[in-house]
Amino acid sequence: MRAITQTRFGGTEVLEQVTVPDPEPAAGEVLVRTGAIGVNPLDVAVREGWYPMIGEPPFTLGWDVAGTVEALGEGVTDFAVGDRVFGMPRLPGAGNAYAEKVVVPATDLLATPDSLDDVHAAALPLVALTAYRSIVEVAGLQPGQRVLVQAAGGGVGHVAVQLAKALGAEVVATASAGKVDFVRGLGADQVIDYREQDFTTLLSDLDLVIDPFGGESVERSLAVVRDGGVVASLLDVREEDVVAAKERGVVLNRIRIVPSRTALQAFVDLIDSGRLAVHVAGTFALDQAGAAHDELGRGVAGKLVLIP
Repeated sequence: MRAITQTRFGGTEVLEQVTVPDPEPAAGEVLVRTGAIGVNPLDVAVREGWYPMIGEPPFTLGWDVAGTVEALGEGVTDFAVGDRVFGMPRLPGAGNAYAEKVVVPATDLLATPDSLDDVHAAALPLVALTAYRSIVEVAGLQPGQRVLVQAAGGGVGHVAVQLAKALGAEVVATASAGKVDFVRGLGADQVIDYREQDFTTLLSDLDLVIDPFGGESVERSLAVVRDGGVVASLLDVREEDVVAAKERGVVLNRIRIVPSRTALQAFVDLIDSGRLAVHVAGTFALDQAGAAHDELGRGVAGKLVLIP
């Protein structure tokens, strides 16, 4: 089968298409022939080496996958050969999804509903699980509460806006000028062009802030959250911000996710009821993974997907 691998950290030039033997499922695992593979900023960070989550190369990137069951490992009873499935295999371990076939723990997969083709199913898992972890599990968001979603036109942001609205929240979002209309169309009650306006001068007493940037950005997020509120940071936070949050009773949570059928099913239910949609900005052939990373770096509305 074809797979994308790399033998060193670096730019997109390190991504190489190779031919490797088909993997075989062990007990409790499923062999999936991939129909589509989601591309995430995490992939870029791991490729470059500034977030070496899975250690040193060689490795194969990718954690979002949708496709068809081709073989079952011993003891797997949830699925049958030919079933359509999707999920986020093995995070925070290596998912190995940039390939024509991938072995996935059966517990990391969910049956793909008829409402999703493989492209849109593959675009969903990582961003959905991140939004669900932030909004439902950490914040316990309630109807009428006020949320700020930063970078709301991106992968996590665009599903977070929709999830928060579905739960009855008032949603303020930041986005670049080119994505303002897109984010408004997702249902955001207020959209701030972050290049033109400073949200810290416009907002206060928010119940939840989703901060995809971490680091120094968290100080700005803390400035607009209420005492006792929640800041969900998708990247690492500074110790001084941890201290500042604790002094105000703010829950400052560095969001980390693992595969979850419960979270994926919650999104499937919203999609099936017409209350949420995952937006795919473009697709690329598997051997164009580097071009997809370049496009992601230029900023896209929603998600990008590879097709083997």
